[in-house]
Amino acid sequence: MSLYQAYEDSYQGEKAVYLKAGRYEAVMLPELGGNMIAFRDTENGYRFLREPAEGQIEDFKANPGVYGIPVLFPPNRYEDGKFPWNGEVLEFPVNETATGNHLHGFLHTTAWEVEELGTTKQESYVTVKAVIDDQHPVYKYLPFHFTFKLRYTLSDEGLSQQVYIKNNGSKLMPCLFAFHTAISAPFSEGSKPEDYRVKATIGKRWQLNERMLPTGEYQALNSFEEQLQSEGVYPFAEAMDNHYTMQSQQGRNRMELTDTRLGVTLVYDVGTSYKEWMIWNNNATPGFFCPEPQINLVNAPNTDLPGEEIGLFGLAEGEVWESVSRIYIKA
Repeated sequence: MSLYQAYEDSYQGEKAVYLKAGRYEAVMLPELGGNMIAFRDTENGYRFLREPAEGQIEDFKANPGVYGIPVLFPPNRYEDGKFPWNGEVLEFPVNETATGNHLHGFLHTTAWEVEELGTTKQESYVTVKAVIDDQHPVYKYLPFHFTFKLRYTLSDEGLSQQVYIKNNGSKLMPCLFAFHTAISAPFSEGSKPEDYRVKATIGKRWQLNERMLPTGEYQALNSFEEQLQSEGVYPFAEAMDNHYTMQSQQGRNRMELTDTRLGVTLVYDVGTSYKEWMIWNNNATPGFFCPEPQINLVNAPNTDLPGEEIGLFGLAEGEVWESVSRIYIKA
């Protein structure tokens, strides 16, 4: 049997794409938000992403933002569901009643199309796409013509994630998105949450108001966050629903999660195109947390800060934006 395989099958009764490369396995659900629901090391029994437990796929469908790798487009919160853009105000549904905001955009719940699935001598891969036009349900809220592609490649060097966004229309379109990546801690069955330490290339912490929207001001990092930025910290030592600027280290922008019992580190290297981080740990509940690489500041269109500073930008007709990230193990 080949070391590299790419095929369609089912995952808890849902259409799925499986990629295999040596000891690694990845599973995507194209019709459920293009979510990369699983990334595993089958030799060592590691499960790096939070998956729904067997028989709990309906839990995932009810709350797809906290499993696997959901695509948020546009990401995070928008005040009163309003998105000012290019002289108009787009209206999004207010779907977070506690804050009165719109949360997380539209692509993590829509169906994606499998465009390409295959293998080479070095890897297995899948490309899925969402093509938004007048007939697509997302067009109601984002009235632009565009193509969003995700390409995942699995090899001995882990899981590579390529994003491609192209404006197919004549209007300037917003290019704001994030991954709400749900990382398992512990990822090894034999380890405890307390065995884990996390590091992230965070910079300054944005002050958030009672509606979880940035005020435009910064807050000083506390000792927990200073450790998060440097030697690493227990991921559930305190509740996190925090927004940070990105501050690259050694030219890279990444999250590292180390299992201190095993001496194994999971690296999520997202690239320096992502200027912000959200980090959320489900009110310090052990089991998983979400280091979310984000292009833009939360609620960016509703702020007065310079667009270049907060990642608020658009794509003109025919323009393409691309970025590549990687999730891999170092021991």
